[in-house]
Amino acid sequence: MSAQPEHTPAVPYAPAPGAPAELLAQLRASDRADRWVPAFEQEWTQALEESRRTFSLAGLYAVVQAWQARVSSAPAVDAFLASGRDDREFVDLEEIRSRRR
Repeated sequence: MSAQPEHTPAVPYAPAPGAPAELLAQLRASDRADRWVPAFEQEWTQALEESRRTFSLAGLYAVVQAWQARVSSAPAVDAFLASGRDDREFVDLEEIRSRRR
């Protein structure tokens, strides 16, 4: 018998140490900078305060991951909006989530 585990546990997502600064630089260079930079800074500040209280980096990682997703999906969102497709028939997920609570 071996003392080694049969499987390796999944490693949680951890951005590179410079990821927040790189992300902020991308946001500042974006055409959405006037809205995105203050929003990112606010979320980052809140996550940083939470991290200090809880000694956990999970909130900081989540902010970076969410904003990386926003930046990477922005061209697809712009293309969808420019296409003129009608999205009024879709259901707002926030509304569904609030009903479950």
